Amino acid sequence: MTAITRTVTVAAGRFAAGHLGGLTPFLPFELVDAILEETRAVQHRLRDLPSRVGVYFLVAMCLFPEVGYRLVWDKLTSGTGGVLPAPSAKGLRDLRRRVGCAPMKALFEVVAGALAQPRTPGVRFGPYRTVSFDGCSSIKTPDSERNRGWLGRCPHGGCPQIELMTLIETGTRAVIGAVFGPTREGETSYATRLLHHLSPEMLVLWDRGFDGNDFLAAVHATGARVVGRISRRRRPPVLEPLADSSYLSVIGGVAVRIIEAQVRVVCTDGSGFDGSYRLVTTLLDAQRYPADSLVRLYHERWGATRSRTRLSELPDRRIDLMSTA
Repeated sequence: MTAITRTVTVAAGRFAAGHLGGLTPFLPFELVDAILEETRAVQHRLRDLPSRVGVYFLVAMCLFPEVGYRLVWDKLTSGTGGVLPAPSAKGLRDLRRRVGCAPMKALFEVVAGALAQPRTPGVRFGPYRTVSFDGCSSIKTPDSERNRGWLGRCPHGGCPQIELMTLIETGTRAVIGAVFGPTREGETSYATRLLHHLSPEMLVLWDRGFDGNDFLAAVHATGARVVGRISRRRRPPVLEPLADSSYLSVIGGVAVRIIEAQVRVVCTDGSGFDGSYRLVTTLLDAQRYPADSLVRLYHERWGATRSRTRLSELPDRRIDLMSTA
């Protein structure tokens, strides 16, 4: 027989439940205490469930969204060997309400941000860190009077829904910034609230729906570069055809290049599909940033480790640039 023992370091007494194993080094007790102090959310008297424990409990709820309060508590305290009494579901509900949202918002603002180091694969294109806007409008909330007053009713019935918009570091999926609210405001409105996170060392990759003139101009004003998809219904003027089949144009008063391409992807089972891209970019130097490289960058923008090989070395994928002459 083999006996395996391990030592777990946790806070003392009532604070012992504030322990998340591998996450605790990234959310240390000192940080949580400072956040609670800053947001004036420290308990007025020492309870069986202190505010610090409440913060870790709310983090654990996000990690295990499909289970109830008691099961989340069991997962939160599993590393303590069962020495802590299990509170009631009502006690955990009251703890959640007592902590409130202000400490969680402040904690997010402290820990959110890009994670990649300079040599992390798949996170840079030339001198630029690649980031992208990513949204979700299908997050449901409880069908309460308060939520309906804020979010409105779902147009197709059911529970009110929240629009979530994030700015993501594409290679690591690290969240740099996030906002949310009623779906009626639209993706571009929420993405505009995240523009203060952009900097000149970033290259923004966006999907269709973000190609409005004002939004492009606002992103360009931050100093960040852009590679994004635009609607094929748009007819930007052809100011100067370039050698790589892209052409110079202008959108919203911003000088851009337009790239039109056909992309074919062949899967491992032999099946494939075709698609056409029309991309806009503020990287105007076609020699330094050729069109085929930008198309492949956009196509693989969510890849954790984007390939650094040449297109000619990728037999299962073809990118054909359409002539703009």
